[in-house]
Amino acid sequence: MTLRIQVLGPMRVWLDDEPLPLGPPAQRAVLGLLVLAGGQPVGLADLIDAFWGDRPPASALNVIQTHVKRLRRLLEPGRAPHSRSEVLPYLGNGYRLGVASEQIDIMRFRRLVRHAAGGGEVAALTEALALWQGQPFADVPLLADHPRVRPIVAEHRAALGRYGAAMLAAGAVDRAIGAFEEAVTADPLDEAGQARLVRAYAVAGRRAQAFTTYHAVRRRLADDLGVDPGPELTAAHQELLNEDSRAQVAVSSAAAVSRTVPAELPPDVPGFTGREHELGELDRLTLAPEPDTIVITVVSGTAGVGKTALAARWAHRARARFPDGLLYIDLRGYDPEQPVAPGAALARFLRSLGLPGEQVPSDVEERAARYRSLLDGRRVLVLLDNAASVDQVRPLLPGSVGSAVLVTSRDRLPGLVVRHGARRLDLDVLRREDALQLLRRLAGEWATAQNAAAEALAAQCARLPLALRIAAELVHQRAPGALTEVVVELDDHRRRLDLLSTGDPHSDMGAVFSWSYRDLPPAAARMFRLLGLHAGTDVDGYAAAALIDGEEATARESLALLAGRHLVQRNGDRYGMHDLLRAYAKDLAVKDGEADLPRRILEFYLSTAAMAMDVLYPAERGRRPRVPRPARALPSLDEATAPAWLDTERANLVATAVHAAEHGQAWFPVQLALVLLRHLESGGHYADAVTLHEHALRAAESVADRHSAAQLRINVGVVAIQQGRYATASAELQQALTLADEVGDSLVRVRALGNLGHVYQWQGRYAEAARTLAEVVTMARNADDRVTEARGLGNLGQVRLRQGRHADAADDLRTSVAICRDIGDAVGEAYALVYLGHVESALGRYDEAGGHHEHALTLFRGAAEPAGEAYALDGLGGVDLLRGDHERALGRLSEALALFRRIGERAGEARVTNSLGEVAAAAGRPAEARVHHLSALRLAEEIGHRFEQSRAQAGLTSVAAVRSLRPAGLPGRSLTPVDARTGGSGSRRSRNPPGPP
Repeated sequence: MTLRIQVLGPMRVWLDDEPLPLGPPAQRAVLGLLVLAGGQPVGLADLIDAFWGDRPPASALNVIQTHVKRLRRLLEPGRAPHSRSEVLPYLGNGYRLGVASEQIDIMRFRRLVRHAAGGGEVAALTEALALWQGQPFADVPLLADHPRVRPIVAEHRAALGRYGAAMLAAGAVDRAIGAFEEAVTADPLDEAGQARLVRAYAVAGRRAQAFTTYHAVRRRLADDLGVDPGPELTAAHQELLNEDSRAQVAVSSAAAVSRTVPAELPPDVPGFTGREHELGELDRLTLAPEPDTIVITVVSGTAGVGKTALAARWAHRARARFPDGLLYIDLRGYDPEQPVAPGAALARFLRSLGLPGEQVPSDVEERAARYRSLLDGRRVLVLLDNAASVDQVRPLLPGSVGSAVLVTSRDRLPGLVVRHGARRLDLDVLRREDALQLLRRLAGEWATAQNAAAEALAAQCARLPLALRIAAELVHQRAPGALTEVVVELDDHRRRLDLLSTGDPHSDMGAVFSWSYRDLPPAAARMFRLLGLHAGTDVDGYAAAALIDGEEATARESLALLAGRHLVQRNGDRYGMHDLLRAYAKDLAVKDGEADLPRRILEFYLSTAAMAMDVLYPAERGRRPRVPRPARALPSLDEATAPAWLDTERANLVATAVHAAEHGQAWFPVQLALVLLRHLESGGHYADAVTLHEHALRAAESVADRHSAAQLRINVGVVAIQQGRYATASAELQQALTLADEVGDSLVRVRALGNLGHVYQWQGRYAEAARTLAEVVTMARNADDRVTEARGLGNLGQVRLRQGRHADAADDLRTSVAICRDIGDAVGEAYALVYLGHVESALGRYDEAGGHHEHALTLFRGAAEPAGEAYALDGLGGVDLLRGDHERALGRLSEALALFRRIGERAGEARVTNSLGEVAAAAGRPAEARVHHLSALRLAEEIGHRFEQSRAQAGLTSVAAVRSLRPAGLPGRSLTPVDARTGGSGSRRSRNPPGPP
């Protein structure tokens, strides 16, 4: 049995891949002290001293010995009583840890760093840094500041520095910056590390961030140590100031591409056994391609043969050879109802590669083209799991050499081989020796003692890894003689489950599934059947409780039992099913009289989604359907956990809505779409929004619900606006107006009109936008709808600001601020204040403008609204520039740029980049100003942001006259009376660029 110890982070120990409970902190500390000794004995006196110093209690020796005794019992469960311990032997007057250094992460870390050199340096450092899971002994307070622990932290910083330098030399600037940032976070006063970070920012073209970093360190050195920067940090700063270096940085900035490096591989399979030949074949097929070819490898084989496990194991071994990232998706090709469409897979990959959600094209062919462009010149591994056909795979293939594609499928995919030159590895069942080794590892001593029965069981399970795991779990549930009993049962039931037969008599797993299911307690058996009806990919304890109409604790007990028998797969606190198991479970449910999703799971999802939306967007509560709360327990959600719940469950919610729409449960997709719109569009989840609303609209029309259809058409129009499809948006909104008039709903009408005004503003039709929004404000006042009135006034103020009608804009915005304060809408008030600040700047009242922006900044930070915070900082930076305070403006704008990049708001990034160009021009740095404006122009052209395009072009045309430009400009954000994320809704953020100036 093999022990594996982790101390780089929380302290963990595994015995043959099974985690062990290490007990109280003091017991963990004893083991930790022995780990730190590096295989040398630790005397009892030293152990006592570490615990109590020079004042040990009379029981000290007994306490240490008790901890050691319990550790021995834990780490050596098979050791005979009173026999010598091999893991914690008593030597001299103390104890020694008898575990191979390769099985202890700190020892492996040091070995890898020590031997990292030459061509293998990056791979060795990558592997070493991957071992780091946090501060050493993070959950052992006694060792947090131990003299032998502090050097480990320094070793980690040094390894990060070496890795960053290697990445910088290889041109992987973003990965280098990540390493340098992590290193200086651990020691902010490390001048050498800060100097490396400043130079890396410069190479990446992030000069403003480089200056900000230098000045922050300089101030900290002065405040904390009373010293000036040393020669290395000073030299890095001087390079930034040097004109020649600045020109070189401009070239590097133009050439450097900021790339997201995805790392999406599924976890390696515990207890993976055998397959050395197949792993070698994958090395040969995938890593030694012919010149000028795209490397595609298909791993094909029957269900349960271990295709995914093999692919994941190989990908983890080869990850260092793909420095630009690892993409993974389960295509669910054999799911009878929910395979992943190529368009959905492309949308996910585009976001993984750094493309913001709002930039994902709606057309599948356009997505594929953008995907191929992003992969051009990169070395990325694309792992496509559970593919059903060539058509599902073909759109996901890169278009140029460098990357590799690894596909797993039950089909041999001959079209992929013939047309695209794929190489194929046909995966057979495990070799006899490997199957027996897996059984011994899983079933323990029984498989060793009853070798003949073990061989029979391996043969009956067709030597399929999944079947062997389930059968071994059955053995564990029974008496010591169970191995023979299981063999007999397998013979009795081999032909029971035709549905799950793969057509190969050597791989009929249905019998194995049936035994495992038959022995389940009634509650777990019912849970298993109902999980087969679930339309999504996985569930948590709350959803499982709704499925069975029971308590969460009972549901979790059943899920844990199912996971222990390999009937569900556990991932953290979520549980999913292999597609064959899901089909089998669904068949059992249908036979038991459960033909469709229970209404209670639909009510659970709708109620929890509504609760999450109420937490995040309270001002819009009255505009969403009133959803009754069920009697059962729901998750406890607040502003921190509600977004996580929505993100985690989004795929399940959409899949469930699609299923309900197609099975006559129209109420669910209709209400879910009306509840969930703001989350989908504010997060840039447009593909999901389109799917949900298409099915919801079809469902509403199928039951002649014209009122809901009108609201849903508005939602479809909102999503189209976010995607820049203004003609489509206008058509949908006009249809919504017609339906609103037919049903006589003035609220729906005003919402449709407000969004039409939004479309007009983006199209630069300011006069029409002003007339429409003025009508919306009048209607809202007549209806005493103060939320809509505040929103409409905020939007109207924006339009009038763009028209140059400053006095009218100020009146509208001040009224909007007053209403927002009265109804408690802090976010709506803050956005109105930002625009009011721009009005004051345009009128030359800088003190008033700065006050508005400062107040808005305070409100945004209190509401955790990062986009608004960035816009307020941009406004403050503009005021600082007008006052001539260039250094302060640079600091605020650099902070705003970092926020915009973190949340993926590209319109804001273009805006602030232009502002940085104006600061550079005003400070007499024309070359730097040109770099910023060029960068802003490229970004604005890419997203279709006409206002920032013109602003960048003006800056480039006359850098010398930059002081005469209006540096504050107009913020890239627009509000609609009902649907804007910023206009009095208490909502999170907007990603829409502004319309033309």
